[in-house]
Formats: sequence, C-alpha cells, structure tokens
Amino acid sequence: MRSRSRHSNPAAEGPGTSKGALAILPVLMLAVFAVALGFGVLLPQLPTIVERLLGAAATPTQIGRTTGWMTALYMLALFFFATVWGGLSDRIGRRVILVIGLSGFGLTIIASSLFESIAALYLERALSGLFAAAVTPVALAAVTDLSADRPVLGRRLALVSIAGTSGLLLGPPVGAVLAWLQPAGQGSPGPLAVPLLATGLLALVAAAMVAAVVPPGTRHRPATEAAPGARTPQGWLVAGMLGLGLLVSAAVSAFEVGLSLRGGMELDVTSWQIATMFTVCSLTMVVVQAVVFSPLVRPETTRWLIAPGFGVLAAGLYAVPLAGTFLASLLAIGAVAVSAGALAPILTYWIAILSGPRSGAALGRQTSAASLGAALGAAGGGLLHGVTWLPDAGFVLVAAAAVLAVLPSLRLPDMLASRAPVPAPPA
Repeated sequence: MRSRSRHSNPAAEGPGTSKGALAILPVLMLAVFAVALGFGVLLPQLPTIVERLLGAAATPTQIGRTTGWMTALYMLALFFFATVWGGLSDRIGRRVILVIGLSGFGLTIIASSLFESIAALYLERALSGLFAAAVTPVALAAVTDLSADRPVLGRRLALVSIAGTSGLLLGPPVGAVLAWLQPAGQGSPGPLAVPLLATGLLALVAAAMVAAVVPPGTRHRPATEAAPGARTPQGWLVAGMLGLGLLVSAAVSAFEVGLSLRGGMELDVTSWQIATMFTVCSLTMVVVQAVVFSPLVRPETTRWLIAPGFGVLAAGLYAVPLAGTFLASLLAIGAVAVSAGALAPILTYWIAILSGPRSGAALGRQTSAASLGAALGAAGGGLLHGVTWLPDAGFVLVAAAAVLAVLPSLRLPDMLASRAPVPAPPA
C-alpha cells in the first residue's frame, strides 16, 4: 500500500506534464552526458597509459590484454549492478538512485586522479562502473515517466541517447586538450589528473541538479492495452531484444578497443588522429540517432531498420582492418557508427515499450545485457589482438556474429507489431 501511495503522489506525477518534462529532461541528459564523458576521456588514452605504467619491457600483447581487461572490468560492473539499481529505482524513486550514482562516480574519478598505478586504474574502472550502472538505466526509466505516448517517448529516449553519445564524442578531445594544458615536469600529477578531476566535478554538479529538479518518486506511464488480436508480450521476445542489444554493444566495444590498439601500433597514427577517429564515430552516431527518432520518422517504423542495421554493422566491421590509410579507416568507421547509432536506441525504445510499468528493472536488464556485451567485446578485442591463427580476429569474429543476427532480425517487425502493447485510450 505504501508503494502505491508513493506512485500516486502528485509530486511524483509532476514530471508527466509538458512543463515538468522541459525542466527535468535536460538534467537527465546532463547526468548521462557526465558519465559518458568520464568514460570517453579515458578510453582512447588507456593503451598509452598502460604502456607507460607497465614499463619499457611491455609487449604489444601485454598492453592489449591489460587494456581489454580494464575496459571489460568497467563493463562487468555495469552488468552486475544495472538491474539492481533499476529495480531499486522502481521501488524508492529515480532521484535517490541517480544522486548516489552520480556522486559515487564523481568522487571515484576524483580520487583516482590523485594517484597513478596499474592497481589504481583497475580499482577506478571497477568503482566507476558500479556507480555508472545507477545512472543511464535509471535516467532512461525516468524518461518513460515523462512520456505518455510513443512518439514523445521515442524522441526523448533519443535525446538521452544523444547526450550519452555526445559525452563519448567530446571525451577524447576534451581529455587530450586538458592533458596538454596540464603542467609537466618532475613532481607533476599523472597525465590524466586534470581531465579526470574535471569530469569528476561535472558528475557532482549533475548530482546536485538531479537532487534539485527530479522528484523523489516515480510516475508510471498510463496503462496500456494489447493491440486488437495481439497476445501479451512474451519473455522470449524481450530476451531476444536483449540479446541483440548485447551483440551490438559487444561489436562496438571490440571495435573501440581494436581501433585504439590498431591505430597506435599498426597504422602509426598520432593520439590526435585516434581521437579524430573516435570523434567521427560518435558524431555520426549523434546524427543518425537524431534522424531515426526525428518527427519525420514514425517510431513504429523503426522496427524495420533492425535487420539492415546488422548487415551494415557487419560490413563496416569487416572493412576496418582492410583499410590501409587514415581516410579509408574513417569511411569504415562511419559505416560502423551509422549502424550502431541506429540499432542501440531502436532496441532501447522497443524494450521500453514492451516493459510496461516496471521500466526501471527492464531498462536495468537492458543496460546489464549491453554491458555484458561490452565487457566480452573489450576482453575479446584485447585478447585477440595480435593472434596469428586468424588475422584481425577481433574484427572478423564480431562481423560474423553481426551477419548471423540478420536472419532472426528479419522476423522482428511482425512480432513487434503484433505483441507490443499500445497506449490505452483516455478515459
């Protein structure tokens, strides 16, 4: 009874109004942006830092494996805790979980900027992932609290997704610029001290804004009813969508780790060129997400883009190791970015539609699945780097997996149309 009372509290229902959404949505976008920025600042520089900390005797294989395991550790923390945080937000409200996540993420990053060692990097990746797990799925669940119909829900989920992608987009150049501005010399802090301190402070600012703007409770979306002649959404369909999300995340993570290692060790490009590659990838994702869920596209039609998206993803991943120049690499990266930029928010949208009122737990499971995929992709990308039995194994294997996903995805449009609930008409 107390749970029902909380969910019917007018203060908790305020976000459903257009005026409330306009105030809360930018704060949720900032929260996701801050976490993504913290991840994006570190990732492109991680192989260089690992190489320096391991010493001159470190081999490319050691550097690749350490980089992969560190990235995988962050993603595994997301995997284990995202569902827990999402379920808690359904019971005790979005605000408290978001504040805990952002505050913990910010303080962890700030603490890690004060010392530097391999052990410290491992610890920072684990704790940052634990607290980041409380931000993205709960912010997405809060968006569902704001949205009474599908077109609005699709556009707002896309905006939050764009905020996260923008953090990844700005992370590499922001990290490079702040590291360049940092004073050097004996006794100076590590090369990422200033970038990490800045991103940690941004997360704390976002936590304060969430505490001030987001209401304490949750507001479930209006009741839904099945489409005429439709069956209740089945668990296997949601599980299939989660599996596809896992595959997209694994492919992108293996691609990112492989690109970082390949750019620095095989193409002999500079850190600025590597940052440019990541920037082009993220910027392309932002544009694609904005177009896919723009007012020009009906959200229901996005289900037809899933199978073609996996086809383009496979082609782009296969083309990356074949690119022998910086420009050719950018073109292959663009293909990966277009497909991943469309697939990730489309899958999130349909999982939110299928989830019903328990959006926090459902989107927590979606984040967990994506994080597990990212962890597997990161570890695989690092472990497979430089193996001799299959050239460019990391890219080839994930490209093959994307090809295999095309066939089951061809059935999704009809299944989603027949099983997804539709909004109930107003009383």
